[in-house]
Amino acid sequence: MKLFKAGAAAAVAVVLSLTATACGGGSGSAGDGGTAGGGKDKIVIGIKFDQPGLGLKTPDGKFTGFDVDVATYVAKELGYQPDQIEFKQAVSAERENMISNGDVKLVVATYTINDKRKARVDFAGPYFLAHQDLLVRADDTSITKAEDLNKKKLCSVTGSTSAQNVKTKLAPEADLQEYPGYSECLTGLENKAVDALTTDGSILAGYAAQEKNKGKFKLVGLKLSDEPYGIGLKKGDKELQTKVNAALKKMVEDGSWQKAVDANLGPAGYKAEPAPQITEGS
Repeated sequence: MKLFKAGAAAAVAVVLSLTATACGGGSGSAGDGGTAGGGKDKIVIGIKFDQPGLGLKTPDGKFTGFDVDVATYVAKELGYQPDQIEFKQAVSAERENMISNGDVKLVVATYTINDKRKARVDFAGPYFLAHQDLLVRADDTSITKAEDLNKKKLCSVTGSTSAQNVKTKLAPEADLQEYPGYSECLTGLENKAVDALTTDGSILAGYAAQEKNKGKFKLVGLKLSDEPYGIGLKKGDKELQTKVNAALKKMVEDGSWQKAVDANLGPAGYKAEPAPQITEGS
């Protein structure tokens, strides 16, 4: 009987030990953009899924684009291999919530640094400087400047700074239509439900260069604003901010940044600005 009781007690101890491990002892946790039990088992990074040339999820489940390459490079510098990265869709209106709630560790999603966002999250970077532009139908000659949007239907994505910039500063009489994603805006533009799509020129160029869109649209070629892209992270995490900034600097210095720009934005004929100076965290 004593042997039986001892064996049973040992078995219970093993089960309890395994249960405790499964419940999450380890430095990483699902609530902080990681996974339980390994510390560096996985990193969760928010990207766009619908921006060709920047952040795109392909039909076969792969991810391509400049932001994807930046995220992968930074993750590697933090100690994660590509197979340890989980990409999560980060729609514009939800990026701050995803960071604050710990759903992701980083957001690399054409994420413009501004004071309103910095009240809720911190940034590393910037790592890219874009400019706001307009995309119109290829045969449209009525829009050559922002003011031409007055009385016209302007489309952008909910939560984006671009549409508000035009509406409040440049064309107050524009009829602003906000859609969930850029793909919906593009469909509206093609179907003449809207007259123009506005966001960063880097994003617009990617859409215009897609095989299915060639010849349908054109960039107006404006620089309506400066859009410094940063990598979003949890507010107050200075250690992570410092490490990400160091990774971005290294990416520029070893030529990987320019290589990624050329590979992803070059085919669209987009002329990128030189890599910007890192200002966040300094």
